[in-house]
Amino acid sequence: MTERRLVAGLDLGSTKTCAVIAELAGDLPRAPLAKILGVGLAKNSGVRRGMVRDIDETTRSVAAALKDAERMAGARVTDVTCGIAGEHVSARGSTGVVAVSGEEISPQDVARVNEVARAVSLGRDHELLHDIPQEYVVDQQKGISDPVGMTGTRLEVEMYLVTVQTTAAQNLRKSVQRAGYRVTDLVLEPVAASYAVLTDDERELGVALVEVGGSSTGVAIFHEGKIRHLASLKYAGSHVTSDLVQGLGVTQSDAERLKERHGAAYTPLVDAGEMVSLPSTAGQGARTAPRELVAHIIHQRVDEIFQLVAREFERAGYGGGRLPAGVVLSGGTAHLPGMVELAREVFAAPVRAGHPDLGISGLVDSVQAPRYAVPVGLVLYAARKIAQGGGAGAASGVLFGGRPEKLFAPLKRWLQDFF
Repeated sequence: MTERRLVAGLDLGSTKTCAVIAELAGDLPRAPLAKILGVGLAKNSGVRRGMVRDIDETTRSVAAALKDAERMAGARVTDVTCGIAGEHVSARGSTGVVAVSGEEISPQDVARVNEVARAVSLGRDHELLHDIPQEYVVDQQKGISDPVGMTGTRLEVEMYLVTVQTTAAQNLRKSVQRAGYRVTDLVLEPVAASYAVLTDDERELGVALVEVGGSSTGVAIFHEGKIRHLASLKYAGSHVTSDLVQGLGVTQSDAERLKERHGAAYTPLVDAGEMVSLPSTAGQGARTAPRELVAHIIHQRVDEIFQLVAREFERAGYGGGRLPAGVVLSGGTAHLPGMVELAREVFAAPVRAGHPDLGISGLVDSVQAPRYAVPVGLVLYAARKIAQGGGAGAASGVLFGGRPEKLFAPLKRWLQDFF
């Protein structure tokens, strides 16, 4: 096994760091697969809302998670693909226009128009993370996904630019470097998770990926195969834990344990007579509480988070049933019992938990939880990039789907006009 064929994904969360090591497999370069070889998990308190607050603690956590994954994989890695998220991420549209140089549109014309759309001032404190072409326009003809080979004189592109705060990105890279690894790519977490949990059909029809993490909730909306809207909300799993601390009079770590063992996000799922014993100090004596109370506290907060997400759908123009494929939940908090039931009630749409199972083989059962959606998506991203030659152009191929959608796009659009 050569080292070049290994890929590693690293998800730096606010409570845990997840690392996944995989080997490039499958039918290259058309359909790369990631064969999962090793998984590592380590506690992390050095990251808050996607920003590194404590470099030493984060470095320790990165080293611990990657060492565990390497031990399981029986191999060393040097390079990692790292996820990034948080409120410092912003996205906006940008347009580019060029005159076509020859009789028909060439790949060079497309590269030029993309370059024009990218050439916007990001400000001193932001760097470009992803540039995602939404659609091309040839001589006022809209909705073109690949204009190469078409005849026209004027070519336009609608581009979606995703930027991150430079200091946030630098501190993330620094933490990983201090642990002895190199960051090859930073990938937006909802984008990464989408590779592991969303099908092509879902992206085409219209789907929202809601990643409920420790300290922030990421929202990504996909439609017609492209990412259309991104948002980060500052309420997530840590707020649920804080509510349990307040409501039950327990410590932070005990509240976390209660949430893991007895938590439920949907009160009707819990048996009314069931009691749970609460951790207590010597002064408090032995204490119990109805499990229904624990569930009620969690239910209230998660309901509030989902209401904010629903408002985000409205703001993006995808409210009121405009997401036919519904909502997919990922992230560490998404594994709580009742999350799917509550989400169905709030969004009035189909909802499922996002278990990473697309494009992977090997130790698949080791990553069968929503919290692994991001690290598994990161190794799939890296695998696709290597399979497509690893250049800058390859990354856009990775992000924006391959050829098949071009054949079916006109048919799907025609169907969408009818339904």
